[in-house]
Amino acid sequence: MNEEIIANSMVKAEAKRLGFDICGLAHAEPVDKHTSSFFDNWLNEKKNADMDYLANYHDKRLDPRVLVEGTQTIISVALNYYPAQFIPPTEYQIAWYAYGKDYHEVVKQRLQKLLAELQTKYPWLTGRAFCDTAPVFERYWAWKAGLGWIGKNCMLIIPQAGPCFFLGELFINAKADEYDTPLPDRCGNCTRCLDSCPTGALEAHHELNASKCINYLTIENKSGISPEISPKIGNSIYGCNKCQAVCPWNKFAKPTGTPELQPNASLLSMHKEDWNTLTEEQYRQVLRHSAMKRAKYSALKRNIVAAKKNNDSEDSR
Repeated sequence: MNEEIIANSMVKAEAKRLGFDICGLAHAEPVDKHTSSFFDNWLNEKKNADMDYLANYHDKRLDPRVLVEGTQTIISVALNYYPAQFIPPTEYQIAWYAYGKDYHEVVKQRLQKLLAELQTKYPWLTGRAFCDTAPVFERYWAWKAGLGWIGKNCMLIIPQAGPCFFLGELFINAKADEYDTPLPDRCGNCTRCLDSCPTGALEAHHELNASKCINYLTIENKSGISPEISPKIGNSIYGCNKCQAVCPWNKFAKPTGTPELQPNASLLSMHKEDWNTLTEEQYRQVLRHSAMKRAKYSALKRNIVAAKKNNDSEDSR
């Protein structure tokens, strides 16, 4: 095992140069008992809906050193995606994170550049980059690395910036000369996120029932949407912004400066009529390089049909 040490300040400076908004370093170790117990209870209560993959690779999820042998440090980064321009509320709604290019590509490419730059300084360094594509507790490690705290809506909240950030990690085989300190919870008595959830998916502080969540229902969900919940989805056709939009910390949010994450002009130009008549070819063209491809054409059409029904019902009142 290499005993050489990397400099925390140098890693952060390089991450900032590459466009990441914030970076922190955490010592690689098993997640704490509170987190592992909470996760196990969440799975046992079936709050992961039918996302059975979340129960896979349990040992790797709970210990990063099992996922990537030799890992000693986890470098966590965050990239702002708060939009400069929003879809009008009268149109079908899409999660803000999907306005620009697929974040998996954007964040992971920058992480790989960060690793390459670090290797020019430390040739012996090895590592792997992750962005929502492996059994990693991303928000937990971002918290451990001092980026922010996990809010009551289960999102990472970054002080003086808000909750609209993509997260990514580098698992590296080196210790750091200094590790960052987790931040305390600063949500206080605020419950705006819980109160705003149309489907009651946020059942308690930090407790999300995925089977009720609009993000799950319109993206990961492979079956139909129940008649009881469908009206509560309103005009959302891909994901949901409600628990983020009401967060008081959003008053500090600034539009992203990342070119790849700027709102897709083709996406913003779509009106209800365009979505209602969307063909599979148009789906491929408009959503090229978009995270919205996570929902297959058939699932997106299902969402559009539900949103249209909700809108028609609203108009008839």
